[in-house]
Amino acid sequence: MDAPGKTRTERAARSGERRRPTGAPAAPAAVSADRVAQVTVGEDGAGQRLDNYLLKLAKGVPKSHVYRIVRSGEVRVNKARATVSQRLAAGDVLRVPPLRTAACATPRATPLADLPPILFEDEHLLVIDKPAGLAAHGGSGIAFGLIERLRAARPQQPFLELAHRLDRGTSGVLLLAKSRRALVRLHEQLREGQVDKRYLTLVAGDWVNDRQHIKAALTKYVTKAGERRVAVDPEGMPSHTIITLRERLGEFSLLEAQLKSGRTHQIRVHLAHAGFAIVGDEKYGDFDLNRRLARGDFGAKLGRMFLHAFHASLVHPVSGERLVLEAQLPPECDELLRTLRHA
Repeated sequence: MDAPGKTRTERAARSGERRRPTGAPAAPAAVSADRVAQVTVGEDGAGQRLDNYLLKLAKGVPKSHVYRIVRSGEVRVNKARATVSQRLAAGDVLRVPPLRTAACATPRATPLADLPPILFEDEHLLVIDKPAGLAAHGGSGIAFGLIERLRAARPQQPFLELAHRLDRGTSGVLLLAKSRRALVRLHEQLREGQVDKRYLTLVAGDWVNDRQHIKAALTKYVTKAGERRVAVDPEGMPSHTIITLRERLGEFSLLEAQLKSGRTHQIRVHLAHAGFAIVGDEKYGDFDLNRRLARGDFGAKLGRMFLHAFHASLVHPVSGERLVLEAQLPPECDELLRTLRHA
């Protein structure tokens, strides 16, 4: 879903080719707190990003630390330096430095009734209406996210992977693959811009244009506290969001955001850069306004970020059927809109 183009490891993952360098171990080794580990990527890891693979391998290690050891060259893939976004192939050999993992208990099986609503499911695809406040996956101090809970609830499911991510504070349509074939094809569609993803968001201010294109390159960085952030940077990755005005609501505007690229925090940073911060955004928003909304100063309390993935249109990764998936606006967001309309 990030940069276009197909790497050799991605092609190997799609074709099922098992590429093992000479002398590579036949089975994965566990990471260790006191020695370097040599880990061989299995079929279940083919096509995964290096950072995601390491976070699963070393549960409890902060994501910022994983990024640091990759960028410093301490992690090697087939004896070569790698990037956090590099896609792995079955048979790749990773050099992993000593890591002290947290002693995390195995998640208890989550009752299906306690899981988010399912919008669509068949043998290859699972689409969830993710609630705000639930991380898509574990890491960065979160032991178990949505994907870990789903796996615990479905112990007989042989394969289940996130096709993309939603921020912890974002709700709505989230795509998961139940087969390697589906995952590879979903990644292709996302990377090539063939998935139409749209969000509803409430911003502070009076949005002017009925339709506006925001094209501002973005770059990631990590704060001194180890927090991941994104900023507008002319030297960053090209990023494109189309904003459509849905409704003016006094001091606020309801917008529809259509992603034409899929960068981390893209909508949030683009709107903040344009001077229209998303209400409830704890990273890039107006913190005083967020406190007022949480208190109910505008008639209804909002204790979350108002960003909801309400629509995704795509071709089914296996059958080729056109799918249109929609998630209703959560009650807390809907209630705030009703209050503002009658203010």
